[in-house]
Amino acid sequence: MLIPHLGGGGAERVMALLARGLSSEKYELHLGIVTKATAGIVTQASASTDEFPQHVTIHWLGSPRVRSAGLRLLRLVRSVRPQIVISGMFHLNFLVLLLRPMFPWSTHVVVRQNGAVSASLEFDKLAAHNRLLYRMLYRRADRIICQSEAMVDDLSVEFGIGTDRLIVLRNPVDVDAVRMENGHAPERWSGPGPHLLAVGRLSPEKGFDLLLGALASLRKQFPHADLAITGAGPEEARLRNLCRELGLESAVFFAGYVDRPSDWFPGAAVFVLSSRHEGLPNALLEAGAAGLPIVALPAAGGVAEMLRGLPGVWVCAEISATALAASLLEALRTLEPGQRFTHEFVEPFRMERAIRGYEDLIDATIQDSVPAPDRALAKERRL
Repeated sequence: MLIPHLGGGGAERVMALLARGLSSEKYELHLGIVTKATAGIVTQASASTDEFPQHVTIHWLGSPRVRSAGLRLLRLVRSVRPQIVISGMFHLNFLVLLLRPMFPWSTHVVVRQNGAVSASLEFDKLAAHNRLLYRMLYRRADRIICQSEAMVDDLSVEFGIGTDRLIVLRNPVDVDAVRMENGHAPERWSGPGPHLLAVGRLSPEKGFDLLLGALASLRKQFPHADLAITGAGPEEARLRNLCRELGLESAVFFAGYVDRPSDWFPGAAVFVLSSRHEGLPNALLEAGAAGLPIVALPAAGGVAEMLRGLPGVWVCAEISATALAASLLEALRTLEPGQRFTHEFVEPFRMERAIRGYEDLIDATIQDSVPAPDRALAKERRL
């Protein structure tokens, strides 16, 4: 399994949950961390890897950037000789698929797609370059994991990738752990509120500028409404300037990157998904597991289809600050203080169900790649 670095967002969280949930009896698990400065191999003894169980062998590639990690990654794959490589971020997927012709012949590649490609390219300054890479390289993958049928359709239509290689798998969410932690975590908010919570990287696609505009409008009706944003990224300075322009300096708290956004769930009146485009963020699923009311822009077909019409959920009419403000106003006028919901949409994402899907995919890929007379001998499976 490959991730760019620790301390990231949903993709890293998914890999951590996979490492915890995949059978250590069936699989020999290796995790490659591409851009950590420290080289070598460590185990759970490292404080920065405490989300990963001890049976996972962790390899620090020590590359300054993903794009410069090719030689180190190739050495790792040739050393471990895995039967399957799973990569979970699009820029790392590009590198893995570019190197694939140099992998051992028995190594198969599964990539996980984080969001709708067409929407991502629309907001990417290198759209033409990335479009070419998607079309050229993604066809080298044995399987492409999508998070919704809308993402399957997007890849198939945009790049002509056969649907036989596209599979929908649910992100694993430790629903019971989220609910238990939510019941015991101290409240981090102050003031009368209502308190709004948003989670994500501070980047344009997350739409936090739209959320700040919506908050400024909302405070005309709810003058004590405030917002906490957990996440870090290149847009922080611009968003802080926008707060000053809108008179929101005292109403918005930038919490930076936090290991557990769920620590902010107690006391939050609403979880807000303000993304312009999105895959299926784990933060949304965890907020649903904790029962938080949800207000969401229709960022992707999968998200909108899953949420629309459910109790305790308000899906905006369009992607705009005005629509977001209207839905927030409607939600806050409807909700009782501290109200929570049993969000049934979270159930298919439970750890045991999601992990079973990943194991079925891994087993099927191995079986497809082993000649029939030799399948009984393929007992040691490396991931």
